[in-house]
This record gives sequence, C-alpha cells and structure tokens, in this order.
Amino acid sequence: MEAAEQAPRIAVLVPCHNEAAAIAKVIADFRASLPAADIHVFDNNSTDGTAQVARAAGASVRHVQLQGKGNVVRRMFAEVDADIYVLVDGDDTYDAAAAPMLVERLRSDDLDMIVGSRAHQDAAAYRSGHRTGNVLLTRCVGLLFGRSFDDMLSGYRVFSRRYVKSFPAHSSGFEIETELAVHALQQRMPVAEVATAYGVRPEGSASKLRTYRDGTRILFMIARLFKNERPLAFFSILTALCVLVSLVLAWPLLLTYLQTGLVPRFPTAILCAALVLLGAVLFACGLILDTVTRGRIEFKHLMYLSVPTAKQARAARAP
Repeated sequence: MEAAEQAPRIAVLVPCHNEAAAIAKVIADFRASLPAADIHVFDNNSTDGTAQVARAAGASVRHVQLQGKGNVVRRMFAEVDADIYVLVDGDDTYDAAAAPMLVERLRSDDLDMIVGSRAHQDAAAYRSGHRTGNVLLTRCVGLLFGRSFDDMLSGYRVFSRRYVKSFPAHSSGFEIETELAVHALQQRMPVAEVATAYGVRPEGSASKLRTYRDGTRILFMIARLFKNERPLAFFSILTALCVLVSLVLAWPLLLTYLQTGLVPRFPTAILCAALVLLGAVLFACGLILDTVTRGRIEFKHLMYLSVPTAKQARAARAP
C-alpha cells in the first residue's frame, strides 16, 4: 500500500489529427507498457472519427479547436496534472515498449526531459528530406545555443512536472519541438537523449508534416528564439553587417579622396554614415535587450524552481 502511494502519477499525452487508423493501437500499446498511467488523447479537429475511436479504446479524450500541434501541447501541459509526462504522436511510429525504460531513466537520474531519438531501419519510416532537414535545423540550434540534441524534432519525449509547468509555450505548429528543446537548453536543465525504435505509419495514416512549409516555420522560430534569448549576439551580427557594408561602399570614396582631395559622390558618403549610425543604434538595442532578457531568464528559472519535484509533490500528498 505504501509503495502504491509513493508511485509517481504518469500521464501519456497523445496529440492527434486524423489518426483513426492508428490511435487504438497506440492506446493499447501504452496501456500495456505503462498500466498505471492515465492516457489522454487531445483531438485537434479530426474529421475521420479519431476522437470516437480513442474514447472507445478507453482513453480520456479532449478537443482543441485551435489548429496546430503547438496549440495542442500548450493545452495538454496546462490541463493535465501528473508527476511524469510522456508525450508521443498518435501515428503508431514510436516504440511504446521503450516507455518504462525512459520513465525509469528520468526518475533515476533526476532529469527534466528525455528525448527519444529515432532509430529506424526502414527508409520509408523516416524520409531523407525530413532527416536532412532535421540535421540542418539541429545544427543551427547547436550553433546558436552552444549545444543541442541529435534528434531535436522527435515527437517522443518524457518530461518532469517541473519542466511541463514552467514551459511558456508560444508555438502554434510543428515548431513546438524546437521550442521544447531550446527551453531546456536555455534553462540548463538536466536532460538526456535515448535511441528508440521508429517505424512506418500504418496503412491509412498520412503524415501531417510538410517538409518545406514546416521547415521554413521552424527556421523562423529558431531566428525568433535567437533574437529573444540572445539579443546581444543577434544585434551584434546586424551591427557588423551594417559596418561591413558601409566600409565596402566607403573604400572607393576614400581612395578618391586620398588621390584628389574631393568627395564626388555625396549620397554614397551620406549612406555610409547612416549605416554606421544604424549599426550603433542596433548595438545599443542589443545591450538594452540583453539586460532585459537576463532578468526574464532569471524569472523563468525562479518559476521553474517554484514547481515542486515529483518527490516533493508525493511527500506533500502523503498523509
């Protein structure tokens, strides 16, 4: 009885859009691997009866009207209360049998997030375009934030309560995975990455990811996060570009002036001076915003620390 009371509450979160062909098996597999977990399916305007199939399979089903995976994850994190959260796509491509190992790793190492990196044996499971885009985007994040994951865009993750309740979700679509990774990197949370099997979608299930459209949105998300989280570096780059362009344009004017003592192209000279002034303004903006950002990061860290760990939450619930 005491052991049961001390067991963590586990929630399996499954965002879905038109996954009627796969969702029943996903629910059955996770119920078999995590029998004590509560399974929550959040249906995002499905038109193929996904919600009805999930409900018949025994999952708790809720509806999210705002379209996009980011909007669904935001609602999930806000509405579901647990000690450990398992986030997985509803397309039956991720290995449910690995869930107990991921949960135990999170608990034993006191981690805040584990990413289930995709290990595939079938080329159809992980298309080359998606794989290449994932590598490029992952390297961009590593370049901007100092470190990253091997599979930043995996849809299979395990979170602590601290992570979930301190995550300020802003994304609306598939760029949510990027935001999940950057939040952990920025807060220097203890995280890990574990290889998990990745399979082919079942017949009748189609990918909602659009390589170029969603890849472009993820790139814009990375740029926006770079500006918001490292403003001094971001505006310093813009400053350097302004100064560089000004020097390139001013070099012929300087040579002419040294030879003749005249400045024949005043508009170009004025443009060069304006670019240098613009660079100075951008650098000042970076300095100011860097101070603001440091205060915001400290506040986010305090919010993270204010959420009790799973052990603290269980101790508080104990009689």
